[in-house]
Amino acid sequence: MLEIEWPWVFLLLPLPLVVYFFMPPAVTQDSALRVPFLQDVIQLHGDGSASKSRSWLSLTLLVLIWVLLLLSCSRPNYVGQAVQLPSAARDLMLAVDISGSMEEADMEIDGRPVRRIEAVKAVVGEFAQRRKSDRLGLILFADQAYLQAPLTFDLATVKQLLDEAQLGFAGTKTAIGDAIGLAIKRMVERPAESRVVVLLTDGANNAGKVEPLEAAKLAAEQGITLYTIGIGAGEQVVRSFFGSTVVNPSRDLDEGTLREIASITGGKYYRAKNVEELQKIYAELDKIEPVDQDAETFRPRDALYYWPFALALLLSALLALLARLR
Repeated sequence: MLEIEWPWVFLLLPLPLVVYFFMPPAVTQDSALRVPFLQDVIQLHGDGSASKSRSWLSLTLLVLIWVLLLLSCSRPNYVGQAVQLPSAARDLMLAVDISGSMEEADMEIDGRPVRRIEAVKAVVGEFAQRRKSDRLGLILFADQAYLQAPLTFDLATVKQLLDEAQLGFAGTKTAIGDAIGLAIKRMVERPAESRVVVLLTDGANNAGKVEPLEAAKLAAEQGITLYTIGIGAGEQVVRSFFGSTVVNPSRDLDEGTLREIASITGGKYYRAKNVEELQKIYAELDKIEPVDQDAETFRPRDALYYWPFALALLLSALLALLARLR
């Protein structure tokens, strides 16, 4: 159906009449030329009825143009039929670490080494697309935590924002506690049975104002479940000219804190040393059963203002053409 958002615009409909009757006419002082045979010329060309017809046509066009412009300004919309949103869903907030250590290239995709953040974008992006009946949100954190996408059914936008995430724009450190606190703030008004946060990091909390365990306790009080994921390769043997050396790319990962966060909130801690393990983790998270929520509907809206505006432009061109012919 057609809906007018700003119907008060039509109060301006009589404005041209107000200007016509109450504004003084413009005074012109053109040079006059006396033509003694003017009446004879008029009689040769008729009684002036054609000129009057053109005047009425011009006036009609002006009125139509004014009405069409007002209609365009009133913001007309076509409102479609109500669409039922999924009523069985979870509110799932994704919190992804984008600190400097996510630059480490210790993951592999199709046999080629990739950075941790690239592996996360690939796996978490697929996970987001699979959660068709869930509201997803996205938090990116480093020195501070930032909400990139509020809880929404628009999964394509969530994935796009994750793909566009760049390391370094939020700093180089890791504020796990702040990320949990921001997730609590954004989810506290949602139904208690459906609040889930999936937090992924490769380090330890070394920034921010909130301690991770304190934030976890507050999340538990609010009925929010946290699933934590530690990413990064395990110990590796590196051979060099001087012999073999054992290195641990994940030496900064605080597994104890992540495990405790999950335990406090009734969630689970996962360890991902490669892309395959990360995929298995998110496949397991896919098994989280949705719960019933209050049914919601929305009505799609299409803006129609450009149709009357385009018609007004067309009639204006026609009016200009008539004036030119005259």
